[in-house]
Amino acid sequence: MAYWLFKSEPSTWSWDQQVAKGQAGEEWDGVRNYQARNFMRKMAVGDLGFFYHSQTEKAVVGIVEVCAEAHPDSTTDDDRWECVDIKAVEPLQQPVTLDMVKADPRLADMVLVKNSRLSVQPVTENEWKIVRELGGL
Repeated sequence: MAYWLFKSEPSTWSWDQQVAKGQAGEEWDGVRNYQARNFMRKMAVGDLGFFYHSQTEKAVVGIVEVCAEAHPDSTTDDDRWECVDIKAVEPLQQPVTLDMVKADPRLADMVLVKNSRLSVQPVTENEWKIVRELGGL
């Protein structure tokens, strides 16, 4: 199993909207960055990810699961762009802010710290455990 982080502006797609999609999940569409797309191509059904609210909150707010592997993004006719489907698993008991991540020396090498603009990014197993712990899980 691999771990990931999915970033979204809550005004565009929020954790509450993700939860409302239920077990069917939703496409993680609209990604137009090759590195982020390539990460999605590596994902497998059952992989887990953090759902991160960017912009004002800048915090991990929930956990999602990949429920469909990479497939053509339905929001474009350009076959270069693919996406996965994800479904909500559980909220964090308390959001883990970017400031909290940056303040924890154990997370100094996390992609979120090093390349915070990347919308889809890998998370190591150790980082996964630490962020879950910070979030009260």
